[in-house]
Amino acid sequence: MTVGVLSLQGSFYEHLFILSRLNTDHIQVKTSEDLSRVTRLIIPGGESTAMLALTQKSGLFDLVRDRIMSGMPVYGTCAGMIMLSTFVEDFPNQKTLSCLDIAVRRNAFGRQINSFESEVSFLNSKITVPFIRAPKITQIGEGVDVLSRLESGDIVAVRQGNVMATAFHPELTGGAAVHEYFLHLGLE
Repeated sequence: MTVGVLSLQGSFYEHLFILSRLNTDHIQVKTSEDLSRVTRLIIPGGESTAMLALTQKSGLFDLVRDRIMSGMPVYGTCAGMIMLSTFVEDFPNQKTLSCLDIAVRRNAFGRQINSFESEVSFLNSKITVPFIRAPKITQIGEGVDVLSRLESGDIVAVRQGNVMATAFHPELTGGAAVHEYFLHLGLE
């Protein structure tokens, strides 16, 4: 197994660090050749419109979507979740990979100054994770499993088949529970 981290923009270094700690083969994905070498992909948090522009300019956008639709496991955090979604409520014309049947609202928990940490349940354990200009999942489609919610009831982690996404940034905490789950996605 080789995990790729889309490394065009955003918090990709932090994901690479977690994968190193887990002794997992991993590479940065910046080109189509890089993408062809991976069996799993992480799309990091960052700025979704910048990430969209960079994936299109690099020629990776359609290639990433094709690999995901062919069954490659993928995990998107924050902006990565927006990229994977089928609809962005506040920017209805924003192009997405449309691989995860959810609607999202960008920056729904507030601006950078409103960033916060919260304890969430994830796979029968509690983890404390940061929400930084986080999107909110406003609608989920049939076949989308909820992995985590805030106490308010807001859905903050989901999975649909080979695709998972979180509104939060587990890579910034140093904890590895979410990444460990992703590494087993599709192997169960």
